Amino acid sequence: MSGTAAIETQALLDFLGGRKTLGLGPRAQADFVGLVRHGLPYQALRAVTDSLLLSLKDLQGTLQLSPRSLQRRKTARLSPLESERILRLARVAVHATQVLGDRAAALDWLSTPNRALSGEQPIHLLDTDVGTNEVMEVLDRILYGVYS
Repeated sequence: MSGTAAIETQALLDFLGGRKTLGLGPRAQADFVGLVRHGLPYQALRAVTDSLLLSLKDLQGTLQLSPRSLQRRKTARLSPLESERILRLARVAVHATQVLGDRAAALDWLSTPNRALSGEQPIHLLDTDVGTNEVMEVLDRILYGVYS
């Protein structure tokens, strides 16, 4: 695994609550497949919301999670679909942090309407793969110095 991939994997692991939440957990990006299929623990969701300084209510639309489902998940693992959505959000947040230099700048960027995204807040586009890809493309353009 390249150094960049290892750093990104570790950052993603930390964002999801680290080894304390995920156990021995992933050592490579591909290892997240099994975690998602098995379902992330509820604590991973809490770690992501804490890292983003957002409440579960703030993320309900982005993650398409109902309050009732979230209540049930407190004592169980998240479904694979819910886990996928949480991992998607965490991956974007980690990438934004790496591109923009720190978590505060990433959080600000994710919550600010962006002209390159038709005036949408990037975080509100993460409910679909298409929207997520658009957000990641804008971040890559920023990374490579392309005007966005």
